[in-house]
Formats: sequence, structure tokens, C-alpha cells
Amino acid sequence: MTRVAERPVCSKDDLETLEVWSRSQILDYRLVQRARLVLLSSSGLQDAEIAKELDLDKNTVATWRKRYISSGIDGLYDFPRPGKPPIYEPDSTRKAVLEIISKPPPLGQNAWDGKSVAKELGISADKAWQILRQEGISLKRQRSWCVRTDPQFAARVTDIIGLYLEPPQNALVLSVDEKPNVQAIERFSGYVYTSSSTIVQGLQSVSTCHGTLNLISAIEIAARAGKSSAADKKRRIDFLEFMSQAVEDSTSGLEIHAVTDNSCINKKSDSWLTEHPNVTFHISPTSDSWLSLAALFFGIFTRKGLNGANFKSQADLVSAIKKFIEVYNDNARPFVWRKRAVNGSQPRNNMKSLQN
Repeated sequence: MTRVAERPVCSKDDLETLEVWSRSQILDYRLVQRARLVLLSSSGLQDAEIAKELDLDKNTVATWRKRYISSGIDGLYDFPRPGKPPIYEPDSTRKAVLEIISKPPPLGQNAWDGKSVAKELGISADKAWQILRQEGISLKRQRSWCVRTDPQFAARVTDIIGLYLEPPQNALVLSVDEKPNVQAIERFSGYVYTSSSTIVQGLQSVSTCHGTLNLISAIEIAARAGKSSAADKKRRIDFLEFMSQAVEDSTSGLEIHAVTDNSCINKKSDSWLTEHPNVTFHISPTSDSWLSLAALFFGIFTRKGLNGANFKSQADLVSAIKKFIEVYNDNARPFVWRKRAVNGSQPRNNMKSLQN
């Protein structure tokens, strides 16, 4: 009669711990493997099947299965072994590493790395990197954050998002923005073979710039249709002329809400707003271009209308902008406003990180 190995029964807390261990990238690999072993055993697999799945010896599987059954999670750790005493005291070395990286880096370096930490503390570089990995610290990866200095940040964001999600009835909502320094670049392009035998778009390294334009665009939120105008410079008069044309093109007397950035060109337009009482400017907070749907339009235009293009003059660039707008409006669909889910690779505890 075939012998059936005793199946471990895991509590809810143990299951959560084992699941985390089995996916860990920083734990000792032996613990990761033992966690997977126990999970497979608890699901009903026999020792031989687990050994084949994890590429282990059958006796090894049986040993750790029995250790978990008798001692739980604690049984998956190695017992103390005789031999040479450890070179580094775990707690004091960990504390020293965490303290040193909070201090100014060595002379000539802009940041700490594993070798400089090891040299400063007189430990091996491998030990320094091991402690940093265990603490989930990456000294080379960088993330940025933005400290909100606008005292009206919450009110302005709420106002603009409210316009996007629930626009007023019988009103026109526009997202207006500027893309300065659009270059009329002349350079040859085509398809080239690479050393890996793939075909990619190639651009000549030498190019000629025939000047720049300031592109002003307004996107209708409901239809995502766009209007654009190009000027030689970024000036208030050009912005107001563009807005006057946008107002004239709309239904007479229609209430218009324009979401704009907080540049001085847009903010100091009181006299123009007095002449157009049906228009309201909604100024976005400082450093919050993510609120501008016109910025999304500029991204689409850059990818489809500018990258790799060849313009022999500013007139060619203006013509290309007009053609793009015409084709874009024929297939325009409203943008869907949504909040992206936060994942683990983004900065956490921003203010705490800033204080450190």
C-alpha cells in the first residue's frame, strides 16, 4: 500500500507569511524555497512531486515538511551551527550601514554606493550590499517628488477635476495650453538595417533648424476636438487673439470654461475677461501640467506629427500642424479621466523621505 505523507495544515497568518516569502526578491533564497515547498505540500502534492517541481532531493522536502508540521514558521529557519563565529555583528553592522547613508557622501561623490559604504565602515562590499538589499534600499535608483507650494492647490484641483467629470450643462469646457519652441527641423530620414538584422527608422545626425514656433491649442473636453494656432513668440497678445477666435467660433453667449496653466500670460487677462463675461479661466496649480488635457494632445501630436518629420521651413511646420488637426478632429473621441493605481515602485512616505 502506498504511503501518503502527512499534509501540513497552515493557519491564515502562516499562509500570508508563506505567500510573501515565496515571492520575495530580498529574502535568503533558502527561505523562499522552503516557503514554496510548504505551500505546495499544503495544497496536496506529495514529496516526490514537490522535489521534481522545485528541483530538490525528496529527503530534503520531507525534512522541511516535517519541520514545519512540528515547529511552524520558526521551523523553517536553520538551527545554529558550530563553526567560525560571524565576522560582523548583525545588529550593529546593520545600524552602522543605515546611519552612514544618512550622512554626506565621501569627497568627490554625489551619493553613497556599496563600495564607499564598505570602505567607510571597514566591511566587505558584499556585506554592505547584502544589508542594503535586506532593507529594500537601492542607492542608484532615483525617484522624484513635487512639494506643493500653491496655497490654493486643493481648491484648484477640485475645481478642474469637477469640470472634467461633471461639466456644466449647456456650457463649453476647454483645456488650453501652449507648447513653446516647436522646431522646424530639416533632416533626412528613412529605414535602415541594424546589426541585429532588424529594420528601424533612421534619422540623419546632421540637421538644420529653420526657426521655432509657439503652438497654442484648445481641446474641447466633450468631443476632444482641437483648435490650434502658431506664433513666432510666446506673448500675451497671441494668446488672447487665439482665445478671442475660440470664443467667436462657439455659439453666441454660450458659457465657456477654459482650463489654463498658471503662467503670467494667462493669469493677467482681467481686461479681456471683462470684455467676455461668458468666459471663465480656471488656473491650474503650480507644476501640475498633468491636469491639462491639452498636454495629452501635445503628446499625441509630438509622436505622430513631429518625431522623424522633415520641415524645410516654418511654413512647412505650420502646414503640418493644420493637416494634423484636420485629421485628428475627424477621429476625435473624449478623453477618459481616471486615476492610475499606485504600485509598490512609487515613492512612499514622501514627506518622511524629504525630511531625511
